[in-house]
Amino acid sequence: MSTSRPPARRHRVAVVLLDGFLPIELGIVHRIFGTARDAQGRKLYEVVTCSVDGPGPVRSNADFSIEAPHGPEAIDTADTVLFPASYELGPVYEEGVLTPALRAAFSRVRPGTRMMSICLGSFVLAAAGVLDERLATTHWAEAEQFRRIFPRVRLQPDVLYVDDGDVLTSAGVASGIDLCLHVVRRDHGAAVADDIARRTVVPPHRDGGQAQYIRRHVPEPAGATTAPARVWALEHLDRPLPLSDLASRCAMSVRTFTRRFREETGESPGEWIQRRRVEHARTLLETTSLPVEQVAARSGLGSAQSLRSHLSAALGVTPTAYRRTFRRTA
Repeated sequence: MSTSRPPARRHRVAVVLLDGFLPIELGIVHRIFGTARDAQGRKLYEVVTCSVDGPGPVRSNADFSIEAPHGPEAIDTADTVLFPASYELGPVYEEGVLTPALRAAFSRVRPGTRMMSICLGSFVLAAAGVLDERLATTHWAEAEQFRRIFPRVRLQPDVLYVDDGDVLTSAGVASGIDLCLHVVRRDHGAAVADDIARRTVVPPHRDGGQAQYIRRHVPEPAGATTAPARVWALEHLDRPLPLSDLASRCAMSVRTFTRRFREETGESPGEWIQRRRVEHARTLLETTSLPVEQVAARSGLGSAQSLRSHLSAALGVTPTAYRRTFRRTA
């Protein structure tokens, strides 16, 4: 008799398409989750595409439709339900009211199911009451409309995505990539997410928020950028990085550098560096057997106690627990 264990069931992601959906957003979900693999090359997610009206064609916002192979019954067994944007939301967008088909679909969601949206998909989650009294985001151009019809949602219009535990929302189209990579990183660690990002040829994590994309009446002045300092900082995370050194890399005063850095990244230099150090520590914990003290030193976080403090604040776990969960064997 065989004593081998049956393979664990993969995390099931149901992508719910509505008429007027954006094909690129459907592609993002299948690309990011569909290519996630563990150290043995096994798929970590099962992605299924469904329609609230049953299996059949769903119109996109382009000149073609897509055949959804599943109906709303796919939601019954989903671990994550994700709504891409649609440009034909009708009463959902205009009044914050679900259509009968959407109401029926939401009745199928099991307790504890993770809910996600890309771009205007947040209107659907909000109309269902999923976002009431919770943090969320949507496309910057629709923030005013969103606030008007969903005053109970704690809208964060200047970020690329919001992680509020079991409910996650993202801003415009490309931020769907950021959100999906973040979820993979949260589920399976930075090494898995970074591998997907490399294969997709996108950054594992983008800087800044939506504020940099909002139309301004006055054009941004052309001139120097803080990018050289960021590149240099990433190569020297293990050493002190005073503002004066960073500013000198860009031939700026500290005051000008700090202002421009926040304009370009949405964060202060200190916040940006600290986040990069934590990310580097996570990678070292996952991919090396270095003692915690050396991980702390190489990532610039100082002592093991400092690393524990920062990792606990960022992820709610200790370095040892994180390594035990996400350490990848060769």
